[in-house]
Amino acid sequence: MTPPIIRALSELRDDVYAWKSAGESVAVVPTMGALHQGHLSLVRAAKEGCDRVIVTIFINPKQFNNPEDYENYPRTEEEDARKLAAFEVDAVYVPDGAQMYPDGFATTVSVAGITDGLCGAHRPGHFDGVATIVTKLFTQTMADRAYFGEKDYQQLQVVTRLAKDLDLPIEVVGCPTIREEDGLAMSSRNLHLSDRSRTYAPEFNAAMEEVAEGLRKGQAFDALKAAAIARIERAGFTEVEYLDLRAADTLEVLETPSRPARLLAAAWLAGVRLIDNIAVN
Repeated sequence: MTPPIIRALSELRDDVYAWKSAGESVAVVPTMGALHQGHLSLVRAAKEGCDRVIVTIFINPKQFNNPEDYENYPRTEEEDARKLAAFEVDAVYVPDGAQMYPDGFATTVSVAGITDGLCGAHRPGHFDGVATIVTKLFTQTMADRAYFGEKDYQQLQVVTRLAKDLDLPIEVVGCPTIREEDGLAMSSRNLHLSDRSRTYAPEFNAAMEEVAEGLRKGQAFDALKAAAIARIERAGFTEVEYLDLRAADTLEVLETPSRPARLLAAAWLAGVRLIDNIAVN
């Protein structure tokens, strides 16, 4: 059965109060819709971890630094609801912009340090938008746990940090990246890839895996990075925004994986921005 779609915060709060009064735990899976198997893996984890599950769908204008990117973002609410039916989620929360950012809205949540590089450097204001909307969703849903994918690794660290710093009574749970059979990380943006571009896209992850393997063998990162960027560009990518080795916890820049690390990258293919990351231990 298709789960109930809730658009009003008051209705959502009534449900959550009832669940909590009955001693039930509540999970939230924040999304911007266009759901794929990566999102659904988060829903599955939430179902296993909590008694009640809320999936939110809100395309947040404040985290887009490019208005055209916001307008072109896939909107598939009806299809998303059908996909969620199989999981028997308890609510799909779909607020509109006026409810999330009413007239006079003047507050921004900003997380310093961990947002400075990587996507933060290339998308000004993006993580302020993420932190603000996530804080609102956490307080609106009053969830005990929130589930995020590791594919957006910097976002996961930002959300974890804000929950800790603001003493929010919620546990942020990171879940593994879900990939296509050819290695491409699942993303709503993949819908924008043409059939031809889609055949080249797996080279992005393949080049990163080659770097990660080289690092595990003790090879120098600079040489591995240069070879990977050349490979990605030969595959038809027009720009590699970054390919960095960072500490897994603080996102501090590393030269070698001397501690638990992540290889993170962003690149453009046929007008579509792809991101990915790989653990390097």
